[in-house]
Amino acid sequence: MTDREKIASDDYIDILSDYNQPEGLDTVVEDYVFQPIDTNLGITYINRTEVEPLSIRNFTYRSIPKVYGLMQMNGGGTFATSFDPTPLLNTGILQAQGEPLNLTGRGVVLGFLDTGIRYDNAVFRNSDGSTRILGIWDQNINDGPLPEGLLYGTEYTREVIDAALQSENPREIVPSYDEDGHGTALASVAAGSALSGGLRFLGAAPDAEIAVVKLRQAKPHLREFYMLPEDAVAYSESDIIAAIRYLENYAISLVRPLVICIGIGSNMGDHEGHSILAGYLNTIATRRSRAVVLGGGNEGNSAHHYVGYATEGLVETTDNVEIRVGEEKGFIAELWGNIPASHAISIRSPGGEVTDRVDFRARETREFSFVYEKTKIRVEHVLVEQGSGEELIFFRFVDPTPGVWTIQVTVMNGNSRSEGSFHMWLPITAFLQAETYFLRPSPYTTLTEPANVREVISTTYYQDAGNRFAGESGRGFTGKGSIKPELCTPGVDIDTVLGKSTGSGVATALLSGLCAQFMQWAVVEGNRKWVESRELKNYLIRGAVRAPGMTYPSREWGYGQVNISETFDVIAGV
Repeated sequence: MTDREKIASDDYIDILSDYNQPEGLDTVVEDYVFQPIDTNLGITYINRTEVEPLSIRNFTYRSIPKVYGLMQMNGGGTFATSFDPTPLLNTGILQAQGEPLNLTGRGVVLGFLDTGIRYDNAVFRNSDGSTRILGIWDQNINDGPLPEGLLYGTEYTREVIDAALQSENPREIVPSYDEDGHGTALASVAAGSALSGGLRFLGAAPDAEIAVVKLRQAKPHLREFYMLPEDAVAYSESDIIAAIRYLENYAISLVRPLVICIGIGSNMGDHEGHSILAGYLNTIATRRSRAVVLGGGNEGNSAHHYVGYATEGLVETTDNVEIRVGEEKGFIAELWGNIPASHAISIRSPGGEVTDRVDFRARETREFSFVYEKTKIRVEHVLVEQGSGEELIFFRFVDPTPGVWTIQVTVMNGNSRSEGSFHMWLPITAFLQAETYFLRPSPYTTLTEPANVREVISTTYYQDAGNRFAGESGRGFTGKGSIKPELCTPGVDIDTVLGKSTGSGVATALLSGLCAQFMQWAVVEGNRKWVESRELKNYLIRGAVRAPGMTYPSREWGYGQVNISETFDVIAGV
């Protein structure tokens, strides 16, 4: 098999490493491919027959790719005959597009990693019919030209896309297409060209150039490990990292500012931004002329987060965490415990069977089975997880009996005066087959990863009508109380080229287009030539609209509602 075939094959597992190719790897395994990404970052694809089965014990939590889902709640269908500019007005985007600023994203690259793009749509074309898309990297197709520095997929350049658009059968030349529509919707909101006549439309940055990655679905063995529903749209952390590398390469080669729009998310992780993907996003976001924009997801009202506390002064505190489980084939859950406390668990089934208490002093993996239930629960324990330094207890529920399962968590605080809190998360809604939720959930700390990454720009979303926060939107702060999100953006009934849509994804797209406007002013026009995510974020925070009587930063609204016109008023001293 070629390297390209190996990377595409489910016979090879993807392992992440935050270092260059491990020394001596070829003395441990013979059949592998190493994909370098950035300094001290790479992906190793290893023949599954040469390694132990995928588990945290056999590898590490950090090195096993996590899976991410789409962030739209609804949308699609036929585009309406009328266009509602209210979100563009309420964010100041429309005002900034006009005189005297004329900010339309000119000279800026907007990058998307998603379900692909319907490149033949008019909103992604210039007035002469040529494409505004610089390139499409389709990770699913392996019979065409490779992108520079990457070992799989096929790249379709602007010249190839233009040739396809001039042909009678474009998809014979460029077979990459967005069957789902999620990526097309987001790209249209952020960068759609202005349409006139009976079908009117306008994106936030209609003159920005576009680079697209069509992500491939997570491999079957990874889906099995995380017990995803068969129809769940899920993307591997390894492919997302490679996609970011592709988009960054475009900006470097063209010497252009880059805004990366990420409309996917996950409940996996410590919700502090400590994954390998998070580290790479931090690296990109702190480079000059770069901005990374992320939505906080739609998990605010999903009841998929639980927070527990130790009682100060007590050596041990016990908390009964109740999970109402529906008709599931299986699911995972994660418990993250803050140091210096340690945590013990026992599990009670719906039928009343209770396991022995396990305090993990031997740091072992345990598997529980029950007399009256067919359920098996595998529990893996990490005392000090590499990325976060926190304690991790990772649960895999296999064939769980429907009903209320109780995880009795004992926080062992010793003589410490620490609060000793712990957090638990269930998967995002799209990764569950039925209604499975905590009976006593917390709606806070529900921003999906990687929106908790320190240097990126994170947003929740609200409804323009009535100026109301959207209850489904994820909420801050991070697991340890760092301020996330920074901003709140319209995200309810937003016009896309495929119809009205609601969710974190379209809010992220709207904010990404707004950031492209700022990048044009700052970098392309030379007003703040060396700006990056941190500075751009703070400019937008200064211009955010804050309601009187509210306290900011807020778990829902961040520092306020984004408005680029107000930002320029601040810069101008108005």
